[in-house]
Amino acid sequence: MTSHYLRTSDVAQAIGVHPNTVRLYEEWGFLPSIPRNASGYRQFTPAHLEQMRLARLALHGGWPGKKIRESALKLVRQAASGDLGGALEQAYHHRALVQAEQARAEAAAAMLERWAQGAPADAAGARLWIGQVAERLDVTTDMLRNWERNGLIDVPRDPGNGYRLYGAAEIGRLRVIRMLIRAGYSVMAVLRMLLHLDRGGEGDLRQVLDTPRPEDDVYVAADRWLSTLAEHEQRAADVIAQLEKMIEGR
Repeated sequence: MTSHYLRTSDVAQAIGVHPNTVRLYEEWGFLPSIPRNASGYRQFTPAHLEQMRLARLALHGGWPGKKIRESALKLVRQAASGDLGGALEQAYHHRALVQAEQARAEAAAAMLERWAQGAPADAAGARLWIGQVAERLDVTTDMLRNWERNGLIDVPRDPGNGYRLYGAAEIGRLRVIRMLIRAGYSVMAVLRMLLHLDRGGEGDLRQVLDTPRPEDDVYVAADRWLSTLAEHEQRAADVIAQLEKMIEGR
């Protein structure tokens, strides 16, 4: 094998992955075409190695949402095709997507903090049935029942017929729940925070939202949403830096 070429094992060792991961990245289109020698061995160049760094950086681990996942895949494949300028442009768009998610998450957390300090989230008025509340909040009645089943809210009942009756306090709480969930927080994170408040807890509510409990052995990205988004913003910045390095080195 010519000495200036890298083997699959060389690339894998440099990136810190199994050789099969390198082969999978090639199969999935995350790497440029890799020439073979007469014996059929792959012949990687330094450019392949840098593309592998980019792909691993952009794609390793989960994504906070479908749009961000698709954006990461797009920029890696653009770079693999040789369009580094287009990939860099996409990387800036990718970072903007992450930052937009962060803004939504922060806005929801700000509304939560205001509500937790006693500010009403809905005006007082006549008590409403579940269908009326669903229409007002633009959610389904199934969603409202599901949030109740999951312990996010306890809705009083009409003593005469047993139907749910929602007042300003319940509707305000539901507005906060809806905004947090639409901003990406998991039901478990919202429940954790609400239980904290219902028990008279104080302190940094963002930290409560973002910190799974010790007994939560299994949790997903949305259970620590603010940290996940911060990590992805840093990853996006690192992707931009890697692409700029690749462009300069071409």
